[in-house]
Amino acid sequence: MHQSLTEDIREMFTEQVHYRELLWQMTRRDLLLRYKQTIMGFGWAVFMPLLNTLIFTIVFTRVAKLETDLPYPLFSYCGLVAWNFFASSLRFAVSSLTANMTLVTKVYFPREIFPFSSVLVSLVDMGVACIILVLMMAYYRVMPGHTIVALPLVLLVHFAFTTGMSLVLAMANVFYRDVKYLFEVILMLWMFASAVVYPVKDIGGWLGVALQLNPMTPIIEAYRAVLLMNTWPEPRTFAMATVISLTTLAIGWVMFHRNEFRFAEIV
Repeated sequence: MHQSLTEDIREMFTEQVHYRELLWQMTRRDLLLRYKQTIMGFGWAVFMPLLNTLIFTIVFTRVAKLETDLPYPLFSYCGLVAWNFFASSLRFAVSSLTANMTLVTKVYFPREIFPFSSVLVSLVDMGVACIILVLMMAYYRVMPGHTIVALPLVLLVHFAFTTGMSLVLAMANVFYRDVKYLFEVILMLWMFASAVVYPVKDIGGWLGVALQLNPMTPIIEAYRAVLLMNTWPEPRTFAMATVISLTTLAIGWVMFHRNEFRFAEIV
């Protein structure tokens, strides 16, 4: 079993290196298709988190006031940018195989290229949205400090968890087509179970513990820590999120790889 798993891992990485040009072309194609015939183009990557920030700012500063260590618009926008990368990746990945049935059934290449492409396109969107985050930081005079050196690690953990979940959902939707419908409901609940628009540290008891076990909570809080508060990510919860993220990626990728020969029969 150990030898078989090792062979799987070696084969998966070898295929990705061999088909790296195809991944690049797929990502470029998906990026162009996403904004084709739209007036705003990449502006949509900025518009949605800005709109949500405005809505939550009105709700949590006018209706139900929240106390945060940062200006609330900056607090919520940072969380929404990180969340939107995760949610957008999963939203496009879940139907990435079923939407490309012709390629899946007729041409051989590693099928994980489809969910990988969804994640990479959403990563570009996140980069565009971060331009506004930088402008907001300048407006509120919040400058990053030495802890920004941990940003690549936070992004890597975030990317690993997002990619692992994308692989699992894309595979599950091939076998059970109602996954994409249940997914939207779960995603909405998942957002409010994460530290996206409110500080989880203010929630105590078993509910607070449960929210901290959600890997997206320490990931989003880590972004705020290293970018906005000049502090390091909370070691215990971020280490837990790192382990979960890497485990999700490893299990999701191996399961996907072992089942991809069945996709053409079922799709």
